[in-house]
Amino acid sequence: MADSEKTPLLASQDNGSSAQYSIGDVSNVLGGRGYTENGNQASENNCKVTVARSQSTSGVDPSLQIALSWHGVNVSVDIPGKKAGCCGGGEVVPPETKEILRDVTGIAKPGSLLAIMGASGAGKSTLLNVLTQRNIKGYNVTGDIRLNGWNMGEGIRHVSAYVQQDDLFIGTLTVREQLQFRALLRMDRRLDKRARLGRVEDVITEMGLTKCADTRIGAAGGTNKGISGGERKRLSFASEALTNPPIFFCDEPTSGLDTFMAQNIVQTLQKMASRGRAILCTIHQPSSELYSMFNQILLLAEGRTAFLGEPNAAMEFFEKMQSPCPRNFNPADHYILTLAIVPGKEEECRERTRAICDAFSDSEGAAQITEEVRDLEERARTIRHDPILDEASAGESRYASSWFTQFRYLFWRSWINTFRDVILFRVRIMQTFTVAVILGLVYLQLDISQKGVQDINGAIFLLITNTSFSNMFAVVNSFPLELGIFIREYGTGLYRVDTYYLTKTFSEMPLFIVISVIFTAVTYWMMGLHETLNAFLVATAVLLLTANIAVSLGYLISTACGSVTIALAVAPPLLIPFMLFGGLFVNNDNIPVYFIWLEYLSWFKFSNEVLVINQWQDIDYIPCPNQTVPTNATAIPPFGPRCAFRSGDDVINYLSFDKDNVWRDIGIMFALMVGFRILSFLVLVLRAKRSKG
Repeated sequence: MADSEKTPLLASQDNGSSAQYSIGDVSNVLGGRGYTENGNQASENNCKVTVARSQSTSGVDPSLQIALSWHGVNVSVDIPGKKAGCCGGGEVVPPETKEILRDVTGIAKPGSLLAIMGASGAGKSTLLNVLTQRNIKGYNVTGDIRLNGWNMGEGIRHVSAYVQQDDLFIGTLTVREQLQFRALLRMDRRLDKRARLGRVEDVITEMGLTKCADTRIGAAGGTNKGISGGERKRLSFASEALTNPPIFFCDEPTSGLDTFMAQNIVQTLQKMASRGRAILCTIHQPSSELYSMFNQILLLAEGRTAFLGEPNAAMEFFEKMQSPCPRNFNPADHYILTLAIVPGKEEECRERTRAICDAFSDSEGAAQITEEVRDLEERARTIRHDPILDEASAGESRYASSWFTQFRYLFWRSWINTFRDVILFRVRIMQTFTVAVILGLVYLQLDISQKGVQDINGAIFLLITNTSFSNMFAVVNSFPLELGIFIREYGTGLYRVDTYYLTKTFSEMPLFIVISVIFTAVTYWMMGLHETLNAFLVATAVLLLTANIAVSLGYLISTACGSVTIALAVAPPLLIPFMLFGGLFVNNDNIPVYFIWLEYLSWFKFSNEVLVINQWQDIDYIPCPNQTVPTNATAIPPFGPRCAFRSGDDVINYLSFDKDNVWRDIGIMFALMVGFRILSFLVLVLRAKRSKG
């Protein structure tokens, strides 16, 4: 990474060493207090993190290891009734309830790597969502989900990590910067900055990211080159492993990867599990090599448990069910094919699946699992305190950082994202300069004359239009691309909505100012508008305000729409009414009464009025060509030749503008800018709240 790309904010890291956390202490990146086995609080001195210059183990303290159990989990969704037939004219279909999971029981112990498998629609993702207490809005969930025998509810989020299928990152950051950002916001707030950055180096080594640590992440689609797909997936694990959570949930961790990369990812999961973590992941038809790397498997069929246990035990169980796995055949493929519902043979397949699920529920293995779950619950009743679960059950997250800290590091990331892509930055500057030169050549040195009035007024309106469109579409094209990242990071409690919105606004504002100043400076003097410094400064300020209003509306459209495609479809039709009432196409005195309200939302009208007054108020005389008087005329017209405009005031009055409205217009423009931003912020808050289902 070039020196210019390094940030002084995070310069305190030591790239040549890594920090080790004392395994003997109860507190590390997960803990802030120590407890003895009987629940008494240990000495405060034992709660301090020991940072040593040696190779990291990054394991979970045995006293902090957590077993996850679930008993009698049932999940269903309500399907509302509707009218059948075309246009709802047929019979009424009554509402119904669809079962997704039925009486699912299981356990994941510390040190286990559990693969959740099954055919499509078996309920794998639903079970994972229910266990993580995420994305369950609209589900009817019953049953017990416990940590070390404790019923935690949503508190499980504070002691677990959820690595989702799609990897979302800010592509302009390097791998190390991404982890530093997460560490400084997510890790235990009782750790100092040095310890957090040391933990970053540990995780980079643990996840095998050393070679690409200073490489930019890039875009997943390949538009900007960056790290490989396997490295992106390991970076997802590394981002969550910073807090050293005792439980990991992974949704399809090998999706989209080749065999080698998939094996590499599962090996990483194996290593993480061997250090005391419980890791659960859904996986779709793994290869035989991948299958052999899991020490526990959970097979789901039609929402029921078909098997839970070791892979060797699964082989014996299916042999007893008269469905032995053929030699040299992938066991995972065999189990999924055996439990799948084949089209055209639905009844036969469901009967076989029902028999297998019933047989397992009556088996010794299922009874042993139920007994282990009950033992955990009984142990929780005798041991009334747990150093991690007490805090999590209280709804408090040990990772929450202060508002100022969130603002500081979010602003750092937003600033990097805005200005690090040098090529894009140069393209935007060159694009602005090129458009400004072209417009300047079209309206080169306009004359103040009867015909020139129309040209000057058209040029002024074109400056407003180009400023509005270019700035608004810059936001509409880019802001929705970050919404997915924002929703995910907000869902994990990384930062607040207001800090994200403010830092994005402040970090992007300099770029919009620079672009607007360049555009105004080139076009204003080339067009030959009123050539005084005061008039130029007023025009620059008005166009800067216009640009910020357009950006504010762009934020509102992009947050409301949520995708680039929809935003681009909505934005142009939305701008047309604002342009129509800008004072060029329709005279202000001729606007229909029922559209007066729209006039007061059109910043085109207010900026146009200010710029027109700024251009014409000091023009005392507009030349009028000589007019030949007929020889038989009895008198010369009392006012000389017929001219539409004798002075700048005539132009202002013709457009129904008023000099006394200048400060009012500027005030309304500020109000529009603030109003659009407040609305976009409220929409973003609403979208964020709805995402936490």
